[in-house]
Amino acid sequence: MTTDIVDQIVGVTPELDALRRRRPVTREQLQASFGALFAPVSTEEVSQAERELIAAFATRLAGDTDATGTFYADRALAVDPRRATVVIAEAADAAVSGPFGSYTEAGLQDENSDGERYAASPEVAEVLGERVTAALAHSHLLVFRPRESAATDIQRLLDAGWSADGIVTLSQLVSFLAFQQRVITGLKVLAAAGIAAASDSEEEAA
Repeated sequence: MTTDIVDQIVGVTPELDALRRRRPVTREQLQASFGALFAPVSTEEVSQAERELIAAFATRLAGDTDATGTFYADRALAVDPRRATVVIAEAADAAVSGPFGSYTEAGLQDENSDGERYAASPEVAEVLGERVTAALAHSHLLVFRPRESAATDIQRLLDAGWSADGIVTLSQLVSFLAFQQRVITGLKVLAAAGIAAASDSEEEAA
C-alpha cells in the first residue's frame, strides 16, 4: 500500500482521515501528482536531484520549517547533501511574506507592491550549477512575483540549459507544492481546532 504523502506530513489522525475521505478525488489527485512529479517515468528533462532541490527551496520560502519544508529538505539532503545544504540556507535567506509585483492592467496600480528578488551569489551559483541556480530564481518568481513572469524569464531558463518540457515540469512542481502546502496548513489548523474544541468540552463537563 502506497503511503499518502499528505497524511505522512500532517501526521494524520482518525478524525482527519475521516475528513479527507469526504473529498476522495482531491486526496487521490494530490497523491497521483506527487507520484508523477517525484517518481516519474523519466528524469531525462529534470533529474531527481533537481526535483528534490527545487522542492526543498520552494517549500521553505514561506518559512515552513516544521512540516512540508522539513519533509522536502530531508529528501533533498538524502539525494544531494552538498547542494541541498546550500539550497536550504538560500531558502532561509530568501523567505519573505508576499506576494509582490506590479499590475499592468489599468486601474490596478494601487495594488502594486515591491519586494525582494532572489539572485544567487557567484559563490552559490558555482556550487549549485547553472541549471539549479536558474531554477531557484524562477521558483522564487513563481512563488512571490507570479504576475511579473514574462518571456524573458523563460529565456533565462532556456539559456541555462532547461528544455521546454523541463520548464513545464518546473512550473508544475512549484504549483503542486504550493497547493499541497495549503492543504497541509488547512489540515493542521483543523486538527488544532478540533483539539481545542475537545478541550473546551471537557472543561465544560468538569
